[in-house]
Amino acid sequence: MAIRPSKIICVGRSYADHARELGNAVPDQAVLFLKPPSSLLGLDEGISWNPAWGSCHFECELSLRIDQPLKDAGSPEQALAAIGAVTLGLDLTLRDLQDSLKKQGYPWERSKAFDGSCVLGDWVDASEIEDWQQAQYQFEINDELRQSGNTANMIFDIGSLLMEISQVFGLEPGDVIMTGTPSGVAPLHSGDQLKMTLKGKTQDFVWNTWVK
Repeated sequence: MAIRPSKIICVGRSYADHARELGNAVPDQAVLFLKPPSSLLGLDEGISWNPAWGSCHFECELSLRIDQPLKDAGSPEQALAAIGAVTLGLDLTLRDLQDSLKKQGYPWERSKAFDGSCVLGDWVDASEIEDWQQAQYQFEINDELRQSGNTANMIFDIGSLLMEISQVFGLEPGDVIMTGTPSGVAPLHSGDQLKMTLKGKTQDFVWNTWVK
């Protein structure tokens, strides 16, 4: 990543099937939370977490890099024009801890924003996405398909979602948007081999990492 992000904005419950699989209500507006830049982890570092924190779930997400300042976008088209690059990422979630925090009415940050909780592939030019409403990707563990994403199934389309985010958070070049995950999330285990694949206009882009 050429510019370190000032913030990483994540969208919760973007896909109705994922909201339902966790027993959450389907939202009528975007559910937003933040990860700090310190949460970023390189693919070549391998994934790990403190076992005392409980299970760690994968959430594969289409992720966007903002290359132009964006604040109070007036249209989805204006918001989409600020996207410079795209990749896939893992929003790692300490699910047991998150469930405990939610039951107590506490914030989720300890379960979502810990060091190493944001794993991003290499950036590719945004022009590789021919249609933001039909972007497709998948996530495999040990050669088994676990998640299959298509932005056509999102509750809020990418342009409208980014426009809404810009009306809450002023976006700066380098900022990252993780757009939410489809159904299929589950715990990771030591030794798991992970593969993320994004269908681009000219080719499929593949990123690999593993669990220590």
